[in-house]
Amino acid sequence: MTELRQQKFVGERALFHGRDLRIVDSVFEDGESPLKESRNIELTGCMFRWKYPLWYAEDITAEDCTWYDTARAGVWYSNRVAVKDAIIEAPKNFRRCAGLRLENVQLTNAAETLWNCRDVQMKNVLAKGDYFAMNCADMEIEGLRLDGNYGFDGAKNVVIRGSKLLTKDAFWNTENVTVYDSFISGEYLGWNAKNLTLVDCTIESLQGMCYIENLIMKNCKLLDTTYAFEYSTMDAEIVNRVDSVLNPGGGTLRAAGIGKLILEKERVDPGKTEIFCEAVEERPERPEW
Repeated sequence: MTELRQQKFVGERALFHGRDLRIVDSVFEDGESPLKESRNIELTGCMFRWKYPLWYAEDITAEDCTWYDTARAGVWYSNRVAVKDAIIEAPKNFRRCAGLRLENVQLTNAAETLWNCRDVQMKNVLAKGDYFAMNCADMEIEGLRLDGNYGFDGAKNVVIRGSKLLTKDAFWNTENVTVYDSFISGEYLGWNAKNLTLVDCTIESLQGMCYIENLIMKNCKLLDTTYAFEYSTMDAEIVNRVDSVLNPGGGTLRAAGIGKLILEKERVDPGKTEIFCEAVEERPERPEW
């Protein structure tokens, strides 16, 4: 493996088609696509200042590196990429990648980031931006801190643990998503999902968990959550009081209490949902929009 140390790479495709390189403490600037179509590259302490640094690349490791705001669309169409201890300012990073590993990574502008990727592992990632992880598949996530709306739209086969998600419209159109030991805050959580499982989670949501096919909730807590479960089929265990429930589609709901239970017989069959709770405080005929 050839080592390049304390270099400054400029011009378009500066290391195009590079092979078996160890690049240390170097800067990529003023030139697009410097490592396009590269293979077996180790990057340590490097800085990216220009667009499209890693496209169509394979077997890449990047440790203690920085992507500045101008290094947009940084890693696309690449396979087996591992990024550790990095700060990434640039948006629209990681598109259509396979075998992606992110650990201790800060994505300070994660708008439209991590799209259409598969076989993804993330640990201790901080991301701020809308439309994060859209249409991804086969993801294992631990310690994610996400601040941005529409997270994980269309994702499939996702497991999330020990995370904090501030994201409106999260998990829309998803399949086979399981979230453990996490806090989720945002309106309209999980609409149009299939097989959404929430275990030991705390959730805050306006009209959350609606239009879901096979919603499973175990030992979950709902805070300031109203008009929940509309048209959803479910097996839900809520350990505290739910503020309001609207027109569940079927299954079982267990809760410590329900503030308002609204069942519009012209819209749903109340007999399809078994509800077990200590007290229902009100049973209004219609929601108050």
